[in-house]
Amino acid sequence: MFQALEILTVLIVAVAMALALAHALELPGKMRLSKEQYLAVQPIYYPGFTFGGVAEPLGLIMILALVVLTPPFSGTYWLTAGAFVALLTMHAIYWMVTHPVNNFWLKENQPEGAGKRFFSFRSHGDAEAPEWTVLRDRWERSHLVRAVFGLVSLILLVIAVAV
Repeated sequence: MFQALEILTVLIVAVAMALALAHALELPGKMRLSKEQYLAVQPIYYPGFTFGGVAEPLGLIMILALVVLTPPFSGTYWLTAGAFVALLTMHAIYWMVTHPVNNFWLKENQPEGAGKRFFSFRSHGDAEAPEWTVLRDRWERSHLVRAVFGLVSLILLVIAVAV
């Protein structure tokens, strides 16, 4: 049962990392877009990446279960705990840096129902938004940093499982 949890956790964390990596790999091309092009392209991520985003909190729960079930203070324990901290940091960056910018991109096409509640959390509201390039840079670079933390989490987790 423990091995099944390990394998499933690796798969879930890989999905979480892959979503941030996909955004990071788009960065060079998206930085060349004009304002009109960028604003036209940005809403395509919703709701697809939002649905995939469930992998982050699920991955956190699963890694935490592995931490609890791993013998304390062993090498595997520290690797798994490190994977948890890296994924937690990735998730925190989303809520503190990335998510508040999402409502700016979605102001013309607000989602309904659960999506509306999700994107209204920590939004900028109707306050005057900074220049669009500031928000673009914040959003794009936050995904680059998130991809790094996601990759670190995945690597530590794979090593912990392989040991």
